[in-house]
Amino acid sequence: MSLKAKLEAIIYAAETPITLDHIVELLSESAIAEGATEDEVKSRVRVALEELIDDYAAAHRGIEIRQIAGGYRMSTKPEQHDVVREFAKSLKPPIRLSLPALETLAVIAYKQPVTVPEISEIRGVDSSGVIATLLDRKLITTAGRKAVIGRPILYKSTKEFLLRFGLKDVNELPSMEEFEKLVADSFQSELLPLSDRSTAGGSSVPVDAHDGQDASESGFVASDSDGGLIPAEALPASGELDGDGPGAHEAVAGEKDPAA
Repeated sequence: MSLKAKLEAIIYAAETPITLDHIVELLSESAIAEGATEDEVKSRVRVALEELIDDYAAAHRGIEIRQIAGGYRMSTKPEQHDVVREFAKSLKPPIRLSLPALETLAVIAYKQPVTVPEISEIRGVDSSGVIATLLDRKLITTAGRKAVIGRPILYKSTKEFLLRFGLKDVNELPSMEEFEKLVADSFQSELLPLSDRSTAGGSSVPVDAHDGQDASESGFVASDSDGGLIPAEALPASGELDGDGPGAHEAVAGEKDPAA
């Protein structure tokens, strides 16, 4: 792999502006192994970085490499401001779930198909309310009725669930510990306790010059006409937190089961 290709990959993957010294540190071991001195490595990296910046400055590129806060990062060019903003507005807001909803989703994912009484028994609390939230988010769906007295509705995860977590199928589900980390990364959301729900606000739509970074973390999403960056706060906010509640319980009680 060429030096410019390595630099491009590093800057693309960096969540925050990466400094020249940090880049040199990452590449020095392999370069020194090839016979280069430390000074030569830094010189080569600087030259390759300048060439890469020039490459991205070409008119046919929609992204540029900018020097920000002493480091380098990729961002959209000022002239692409309008199209990027329209794209950001078209995105679905990130799903933000309460801790009870996440717990219920985990039970369904690992025990599916499963009924609400079975979920409640595992969690130790009534889970009827959060089922409505998960159905509304299209993370779960009905899977018929269980052949027992009362014929309770069975629930299973959906294709949307697989897409959210980047899974081929449910057989790829990780361990519970890994699943909890995956939840935090995939939803880009804090696991807030129930007591915080009434005061928690929405979050910004995540979009950046590259995948894998939440714009709300960096605070910016694109360049403006003056070469600055658009604040993430300028984008549409997502919905409120969801969780257990009487309204959600009523929604479940009145739902229609297509498999019935």
